[in-house]
Amino acid sequence: MQNDLKDDSEEDVIPSKTRRKQEMHALQDIGEQLVELNSKQLAELGLPEILMDAVIEAKRMHKHEARRRQMQFIGRLMREVDVALIQKKFASWGGVTVQHTAWLHLLERWRDRLLADEQAFAELGREHPAADLQRLRTLTRNAHKEKLANKPPKSFRAIFHELQAIIPEASEQVGAAIERA
Repeated sequence: MQNDLKDDSEEDVIPSKTRRKQEMHALQDIGEQLVELNSKQLAELGLPEILMDAVIEAKRMHKHEARRRQMQFIGRLMREVDVALIQKKFASWGGVTVQHTAWLHLLERWRDRLLADEQAFAELGREHPAADLQRLRTLTRNAHKEKLANKPPKSFRAIFHELQAIIPEASEQVGAAIERA
């Protein structure tokens, strides 16, 4: 019986062949993204020399089969690299950062609160004195009317744009939202 427990724990540690293939293909996909980068971006990543050489070589290849084999080689080399750092750099280049996402969620929460609760206007006015509360009230009223009439959510979107102008991305609220997450 103790032997059976030992076998079960070994099975949990060893990933299935399907899982290993999925991980290999994911690394090759990241390798494809590396090949698409320019030399300045590649230098910023600080890749190991052998991986950098393999990526540069893949950029020169035009024949399908040769490039496919090179991408497999890059995928194999990627096993030795911290892929999370590369993905983080890709995200920062793409403009999608944790702080930006938190800011967008904050704006969405404010919009939902303004649509649901009249008291939210007073709170927004206290936190952001420059806010044009009258305009926001008008947009909120129009958003409710549009929803009832099954019209496109023009005012609903306009509330979000107004909030973008009112609440800066680098506000303390965004920092607090990141810490809570």
